[in-house]
Amino acid sequence: MKIASVKEIRMLDKRAEEDFRLSSEILMENAGNAAFYAIEKELGSVENKRFVLFAGTGNNGGDGFVVARKLASSGAIVSVFLIGEEEKLKGIALKNYKRLYGFPVERYNIKFFDRITEMNILRCDAIIDAIFGIGISREIKGIYKEIIQGINISKKPVFSIDTPSGINGDSGEVMGIAIKADYTITFGLPKRGLFIYPGADYVGKLYVSHISYPPSLYNSEDIKVQINIPIELPTRENDTHKGSFGKALFISGGKNYLGAPYFSSLAFLKSGGGLSYLATPKSIAPFIASKANEVVVLPEAETEEGTLSAKNTNELLEFAEKVDIVSIGSGTTTNRETEKLMLKLIENIEKPIIIDGDGISALSKNIGILAKRKTETIITPHLGEFSKLTGKTIEEIRQNKIALVQEFTEKHNVMLVLKGAFTLIGFPDGRVMVNTSGNPGMATAGSGDVLTGVIAAMFGIGLSVEGAMRTGVFLHGLSGDIKAKEMGNDGITASDILNTLPRAITMFRKNYKNIRRNAYGRAYII
Repeated sequence: MKIASVKEIRMLDKRAEEDFRLSSEILMENAGNAAFYAIEKELGSVENKRFVLFAGTGNNGGDGFVVARKLASSGAIVSVFLIGEEEKLKGIALKNYKRLYGFPVERYNIKFFDRITEMNILRCDAIIDAIFGIGISREIKGIYKEIIQGINISKKPVFSIDTPSGINGDSGEVMGIAIKADYTITFGLPKRGLFIYPGADYVGKLYVSHISYPPSLYNSEDIKVQINIPIELPTRENDTHKGSFGKALFISGGKNYLGAPYFSSLAFLKSGGGLSYLATPKSIAPFIASKANEVVVLPEAETEEGTLSAKNTNELLEFAEKVDIVSIGSGTTTNRETEKLMLKLIENIEKPIIIDGDGISALSKNIGILAKRKTETIITPHLGEFSKLTGKTIEEIRQNKIALVQEFTEKHNVMLVLKGAFTLIGFPDGRVMVNTSGNPGMATAGSGDVLTGVIAAMFGIGLSVEGAMRTGVFLHGLSGDIKAKEMGNDGITASDILNTLPRAITMFRKNYKNIRRNAYGRAYII
C-alpha cells in the first residue's frame, strides 16, 4: 500500500476529478460513508447511541457532516459543534452542513469551551474529530486547543477523520497539541505523518478507504513511499544441504565487544541460512566459538587494542570471494587501523555487503568510496549513525526522515535501513518502504546485530538483495513482537529476539497471505 504526502494526495484528488470525473462531492460522500462504516464496525449498531462531532470550517468538517447525517439516518443521537463562523463554510462543506437542517441533529456554533460542550462530551458514547485536515502547519491555539484538551481528557472513544487533528500530515509533528484518537479513518491513501513518530502515537487503529479512486491512482508509480510488504519465502525443499541456503561472512567484533559477532553470525543460522563464517580477533574467538559452536570461527590477527588488524586485508578479501554476502563492522570498534581495514574491505569486496555499527562510523570518514562499488551495498544505521553519514542533526532527521533517506540512497547508489520505530527501507530509485512490525522493547543492545544476520540469511535462502532487506526487517520485528506478546516490552534482549526467530519464520510462512493483505494489522482497507 502506498503512503502519500499531503501534496501527492491533493494531486490525486485533482486527478480523480479531472481524469475520472469523480467530483469532490462524490469523494466527500464516499469518505463519510467509509467513516460511518468504521464506526459501525467498532461500536456495532449506532441506534440510540450518542455522538458528538467537532468540525472545522474546511473540507475535513465537510467529511464530518456526511458522517453526522449517516449516523442520524441510522437512529443515532448526534450533536454537531462547528468551531468557527458558519459564514466561513464554502462549497461542498457548506452543502453538506445545510443537508443536516432536515435531520434531527443538534447544531452548535461555539467560540469557547462551555458547559453545554462539556455536558455533551460527558454523556456521549463516542466523539468524532473533524476539526483539521491533513494540511495543518501552524501551532494550535485558542478554542481549538481547548476543544482538543477537553476531548483528550474525556477518555471517550474518538474517531478521527483522515488525520487526528493537530498532526502534521507529512512530518508527523504535533502542532502544539493533537487529538489522541482511538481510530483514524484516512482517505485515498494513508498519509506519511500517520507512520512517523510522534504522529504515529496518535492514530490508534487505522482504516484506509480509497473512496473509489481507481487502482491506477492509488498504485501510482509516481508515489515512491509505501508500506513494506515482505516477500514470500521460498519453499525449503527436502533434497537440500547446508550449501543450498547460502554462505555468509561476518567481519565483526573486538576486545570487549563479544555480543555483536555472536548475534549477527548466529542470527544467520537461526533465520535459515546455511553456513556462517565469523572473522573476529583471535583473542576473543575462543569465547564466541564456545557459545556459538555452529558458527565457523576464523581467528584473525589483531591490533594491540584487541581489534581487527589491517594485516588481515588480503586474507579477508580472498575469503569473501567464497561466500554469497559479507557483513562488515558490527562491534569492530573505532580503532584507526581497524577503520582503515573496514574502508579497504568496503571498497574492494565484490559481493553484496551489509555495513553496520562501527563500519558505518568508518564509512562516514570517507563516504566517497561507495561510488567505487560495483555490487549491492546495504547500510543499516540508527538515527545517530545516519547523522554521521549525512551531517544532519538527529532532530533534523526526525523532521524530514523520508526525504533524507531518498536523498542519501540516490546520491550514493546504496540501499539503506534506517532503524527505529517504523524502520525505513530506502532504495537508489527513490523508493522508501515503511516497516510495520516491531515494538519499543526491541530498542536494546544487540538487536541491530541480529537484524544484520537475518537480512544476510534472507539473501542466502534465495531472495534478491531487495527482497532480503524487506523480508529480513519484517521478520526481525515479528520476532520481537512475538516475544513482546509473551512478556511485554520491558526486558526484551537481543537473545530473546534471536531465539524467537525460528518461530517467527514459521508464523510468517503460515500467515503470509493475511500479513500481505492487511499490512500486519497496521492498516485495514475498507
